Amino acid sequence: MTATRSFSILIVGGGSGGLAVAARLAAVLPPGTVALLEPSDKHYYQPLWTLVGGGVVPKEITERAEADYVPDGVTWIRDRVAAFEPEARVVVTGGGERLGYDQLVVALGIQLDWHKIDGVEATLGRDGVVSNYRYDLVDSTWRELRRIDRGNALFTFPSTPIKCAGAPQKIMYLADEHLRKRGVRDQVGVQFVSAGKGIFGVERYARSLRKIVAAKGIATRFRTDLVAVRAASREAVFRHLDEGTEVVLPYELLHVVPPQSAPDVIKRSALASADPLGWVDVDKFTLRHVRFPEVWALGDCSSLPTSRTGAAIRKQAPVLAENLLAVRDGRAPTARYDGYASCPLVTGYGKLILAEFDYDGRPAESFPFDQSQERYSMWALKTYGLPEMYWNGMLRGRM
Repeated sequence: MTATRSFSILIVGGGSGGLAVAARLAAVLPPGTVALLEPSDKHYYQPLWTLVGGGVVPKEITERAEADYVPDGVTWIRDRVAAFEPEARVVVTGGGERLGYDQLVVALGIQLDWHKIDGVEATLGRDGVVSNYRYDLVDSTWRELRRIDRGNALFTFPSTPIKCAGAPQKIMYLADEHLRKRGVRDQVGVQFVSAGKGIFGVERYARSLRKIVAAKGIATRFRTDLVAVRAASREAVFRHLDEGTEVVLPYELLHVVPPQSAPDVIKRSALASADPLGWVDVDKFTLRHVRFPEVWALGDCSSLPTSRTGAAIRKQAPVLAENLLAVRDGRAPTARYDGYASCPLVTGYGKLILAEFDYDGRPAESFPFDQSQERYSMWALKTYGLPEMYWNGMLRGRM
């Protein structure tokens, strides 16, 4: 079937990556050249959800109207994607429309696979089971932190890649400090139960984090993946990934980070990589699809082997836009993304380690001091500076 409407450039997904690319393209191309397919009328600055869960800021400041960030001259199609047909250069919408394109940018973000943890969906947001990974749930974290005065507080990390890999432990450090301020930390056992191999993937920052964990008396279990929640008995069931054994831990508070993967609509398409998680299969330097040269992707849904963070998208968006424009003009895509990612690791109230690194795990730091050490200045940057940079810089195509 042929397309019902066609666009020179179609962007699927109006999150961080889609809006950042749309802004850059709209600044140099005639109105009507770019279309954006996005159903949501709200946009969220998710990095602040850690501070919402820790009682620092209200969640309402992380939400704004999507319409305020769709660039002038971009055609906003308020619908969802139902299917990709890259062989025909068509995207099918939920409403049944067939959108044709010359160039396609896929920026759909990541899918939260709550269903892969048995029993968790029925108890999310109550009975001690909380998460900072959803807007409607993040208030529950702060509510439970103010209530708990005994038992175990468990903080999990799944066996899949996730958005903001530091977030599962950031809220743990805030919880530890809050419990100390309340005078109940001695009665609450704080544990980090992670499917990963260690506290952090870049050794420069892992060294500092191991010292912080030890100083706070936080217990750690690695290669241990949450598979079920028994709400009635307040037990979390884990599988040890190396030994295949079951580990059951009682909890009073359980902060759950769900397994994550590419959206199902990508997994079902020819755009997906061979990886069972189904990422859009792109070249890690140019962000161009390895089999469909008119397709591009960035952000959490892409196969780029780096941390899935907003800071990474900030560096990916200009590379993708420059390369797409080059190909559009008949030139080779020469801009390269080096895997830069950043993780502002909150380690307590007013304390933060700013991790910055590239594909090879080499530090790529922005400041002339040792960023592997806790600093208030970096906390202030995360709390006040980065949100402004996001709303007024990155989403506007200015940085």
